[in-house]
Amino acid sequence: MTPPPARRRRGGAPERSFPRKGSVRRSQMITTYGVGSMIAVDNESFIVSGIDSWNVDGAPTIHEHRLARVLGVQFFRLPPASDDTSKDGVHVRRFPLWHSCPTCNALQHVRGFNSPPGKNECGECDEELVPSRFVMACARGHIDDFPYWKWAHRNNRAGETGLCGGAMRLRTSGKTASLRSVLVSCSCGIPEVSMEGAFRGRALSDLKVRCSGKRPWLKDAPVEPCAEAPRTLQRGSSVAWQAIVRTALSIPPWSGGLAARLADHWETLRAIDRSELELALKLITLKDKDELPLEQVVALLDAENEEDAGTEEARTKDRANVALRKKEYERLSEGNPESSADRDEQFICERPRSSTSVLLPYGVTSPMLVKRLREVRALKAFSRVDTPDSHADVHEAQLSLTPLNWLPAMEVQGEGVFLRLDEERVDSWARNAAVAARVERIRSNHLRQLRERAKDPKSAPDSPASARMILLHTLSHVLVNEWSLDGGYPTSSLRERLYADETMAGLLVYTATSDSAGSLGGLVAQGEPAKLEKALRAALTRATWCSADPLCVESEASGAGSVNLAACHACVLLPETSCEQNNGLLDRALLIGTPEDPSIGFFTPALH
Repeated sequence: MTPPPARRRRGGAPERSFPRKGSVRRSQMITTYGVGSMIAVDNESFIVSGIDSWNVDGAPTIHEHRLARVLGVQFFRLPPASDDTSKDGVHVRRFPLWHSCPTCNALQHVRGFNSPPGKNECGECDEELVPSRFVMACARGHIDDFPYWKWAHRNNRAGETGLCGGAMRLRTSGKTASLRSVLVSCSCGIPEVSMEGAFRGRALSDLKVRCSGKRPWLKDAPVEPCAEAPRTLQRGSSVAWQAIVRTALSIPPWSGGLAARLADHWETLRAIDRSELELALKLITLKDKDELPLEQVVALLDAENEEDAGTEEARTKDRANVALRKKEYERLSEGNPESSADRDEQFICERPRSSTSVLLPYGVTSPMLVKRLREVRALKAFSRVDTPDSHADVHEAQLSLTPLNWLPAMEVQGEGVFLRLDEERVDSWARNAAVAARVERIRSNHLRQLRERAKDPKSAPDSPASARMILLHTLSHVLVNEWSLDGGYPTSSLRERLYADETMAGLLVYTATSDSAGSLGGLVAQGEPAKLEKALRAALTRATWCSADPLCVESEASGAGSVNLAACHACVLLPETSCEQNNGLLDRALLIGTPEDPSIGFFTPALH
């Protein structure tokens, strides 16, 4: 991405003079290095500041009305970009604050090293300091430096609260690569101790270390009282920061250019009476010098009123994802031909021109070619320690100290293929006793996992695992793998979007990526009935055998939390960026059966 030119004041000087500390792609600010995450720059470590400290004056605005209403904001912004000469952009703060010197082994707060101005060096050794590898965090998102003094003095404390006054040291023996070789000592004469055992769940609680309630990513944030038990984490651990991202496809009537043009006036248009709408549009037209069609504006207002009740229910029941997807499912099923769309339309979905009869043996009905789509991905919050899941109870750490009317987001353009399965055939297959038994094993394991994660097991959310969901999810995975091999797409550039509940039975495989992979119509071509039939047959045939068989197909449980059955990295698992369910709720036996009982496979009749 080419960043915009540096913004300057009238006098010609940069707006700010903060030193530049490296760069990341804009998309990484949503998924990898978002607010509250730790980022390594050379030999230094920083934490990304809250969005209320970002300089977003020149950052592009993103409008996606449906998603904004669900998340309670007015609009979204791309993270601000800057080049090598500008001094603005996303702000970071040094974290962790405890560092060590690899030469003299001193371990202390970074201020104690008397570093030269502008450098992160030991004042005695002129050696670059090493940020602490370890931090402590809790499930409410709080994070702080690891309590090295309490860890080293756990059996030799000078009173309950007093310090010994000695100088801490950190060294590595080099004997092993384990924590046993990371040694902490103090000049007061206590025995040297290793970091072994620091990652036990109750390691810090046993030392009577409580969560400090600190939020270093938020400027001037007060300390929050917190009763959560802190955990030791490695600074680069995957659970030290995990994004909570919400997404939505732009669909009619919001996918045209009109919705974005009206964004600044929308609240006014909603509040006025319909009889005054035409006059209000004329006044807006005088200001914007552009005609606004009354019929289309009325259609937007009607669409919003229709979604009002569903959206409010979705907010209270935390089912916003379902509310959004039902509308998408309707639009994907109905289509939006290019011939009837204007040039600004961001959603083009058409039926194939050739006959779809070759797909009937597979139970596939009404495949749709999504020739143009736009997806908005917004960073809602983040979590620590607990793994976020769309159906799990995790604390959502805030992105700013005070609520703002926007969230950071990115928009991507792409294309895809939408498939629906015959719901009557799926329901008939799901009534098979053997199928129901396999689904129940997955469902019970997933429910147990959700109860373990929930603070109150009685209020744990229900599992989405059903025969329909697992079938669609596994089919999506084998198709992604097949199109990656046959069409030349990187697997990570393909994504799935599942539509599975009592009223939906569809899946969308699409190429909404921030680069150019699959943006020239190649995936849409794979959705033509003749090619799709060959891809389905090849994918399902490939799924009949795995290099890990018979262990894979005979597995009683697999995957994190045992929420899979016949699924492994050699057959159906995908890169994490491509899967909506963290590679869970998968079972290829429901596609093609098992050697002992082929009848449980939904597609078994089509392969014989």
